[in-house]
Amino acid sequence: MKSLLVTGGAGFIGGNFIHYVLKHYPHYKIYNVDALTYAGDVTKHHHIEHNPHYTFIQANIIDYETILSLFQQYRFDYVIHFAAESHVDRSIQDPSIFVKTNVVGTQNLLEAARQVGVLKFIHVSTDEVYGELDFDRTLFFTEETPLQPNSPYSASKAASDLLVRAYYETYELPVNITRCSNNYGPYQYPEKLIPLTISRVLKDDKVPIYGDGQNIRDWLHVYDHCKALDIVMHKGVTGEVYNIGGHNERTNLQVVQRIIDTLGKSQQLITFVPDRLGHDKRYAIDPAKLERLGWKPTYSFDTGIVQTIEWYMENNWLQQMSN
Repeated sequence: MKSLLVTGGAGFIGGNFIHYVLKHYPHYKIYNVDALTYAGDVTKHHHIEHNPHYTFIQANIIDYETILSLFQQYRFDYVIHFAAESHVDRSIQDPSIFVKTNVVGTQNLLEAARQVGVLKFIHVSTDEVYGELDFDRTLFFTEETPLQPNSPYSASKAASDLLVRAYYETYELPVNITRCSNNYGPYQYPEKLIPLTISRVLKDDKVPIYGDGQNIRDWLHVYDHCKALDIVMHKGVTGEVYNIGGHNERTNLQVVQRIIDTLGKSQQLITFVPDRLGHDKRYAIDPAKLERLGWKPTYSFDTGIVQTIEWYMENNWLQQMSN
């Protein structure tokens, strides 16, 4: 029986990944380690909390002694590292916690994995480490694109990426790094664009958009992301980086307009606010390397956004998280 350590499993992507693994690999043993910060919530796991193959452990990855003891006790085969501070606005206000969690926390996990030995350490990163692209739709991030982070958040993720690479090069720790585009789907904390917009539109509140709303992001449904991580975990070549993109580029304004239209509300809810500091123009990923391993995104944005809106309305998730 394989054992998986999932860090940040009370969060958005990590939580969905746990559900995915229990569905597709019911014989795997999953250990969910999460500090339960403001964006962490374990109610999403109520339906699995009595599953003998699932264990939740509240712990913070910046506490090395605790992390090392967990590795020694459970002897994890795989580490899938999601735990991170991830909101750009918060990183601009206070970069220090991003360095502690994203850099020091990652190094703690790497060292514990080295001390105990794991079959694979998968570090889940972001396309934001590449910096920004201009609006030329023929240009994409590849795994060879230089790292040029522009926010404290993306700089902390780039630093952690380099630590993961160093542990592979220096200690031969079996690692993979994945860099994904913007995720959306069930259980996302309502500070991010899509759940924030859904929440505000449902209450007929104004929806703020930075600048002129023309910044472009490539949107990846979280279920497609989970499938990609499955492939990297089982088929990824040790030491390699894999980009995960959804082929769904939209401006921020288009995303908000689509949500408003789907909910039958007025476009007058949109309000433009001063732009974010260092706001990257465009992100777009070329996932061809991962596609050669057999992965392709299955959700178009138009299909995925409708299903996401319906899920939030049916599950009352936004109200739960805002209480």
